[in-house]
Amino acid sequence: MAETGRGTAGLVLAAGEGSRFAGPVHKLRTEVRGRPLVRWAVDAALQAPLEAVYVVLGAEDLSDLLPPDVTIVMNHDWDRGQAWSLQAGVRTAEIDGHAAIVVGVADQPFAGAEAWRRVAEAPGSIVTAVYGARRRPPVKLDATVWPLLPLDGDEGARQLMRRHPEMVREVACPGDPADIDTFEDLRRHNR
Repeated sequence: MAETGRGTAGLVLAAGEGSRFAGPVHKLRTEVRGRPLVRWAVDAALQAPLEAVYVVLGAEDLSDLLPPDVTIVMNHDWDRGQAWSLQAGVRTAEIDGHAAIVVGVADQPFAGAEAWRRVAEAPGSIVTAVYGARRRPPVKLDATVWPLLPLDGDEGARQLMRRHPEMVREVACPGDPADIDTFEDLRRHNR
């Protein structure tokens, strides 16, 4: 691995097909309280003290919804699962020389910038946001743990945290960790 000299980057995972969402458009295009779902996590990451923000796309080209100050990372093998999308983002952050990434998911609209900030600023090789007693994204991963991340499947940082609980630091965060997976979730949170 190349020596890292830059700070922390944000990474928003937005490559999945949203198969459980039965709406008229891709779930990340769906409006939540007046904004496309994908923009909530992207905007939160942009408001945090991060050197760069990467957005991993795959099943749906969402580039028309993204601001110009993010870097799009295309994952053409998005169907290999979330772990592969995480790998695509990690490779980009590694090439750009970042020392750590803060990873969030695009279907979690209400975590907020403060959660991203707290996780980014906390020391530790693996730092996860905690809402009440629930561990949820965003999660900071130091470059030293990137080689330990899984290559396939629908889990990335969660699997790493289960395998190495001694490395995990929890940070209490404000916000709501709920994600939007189904059209019913959208109705419940779009009030």
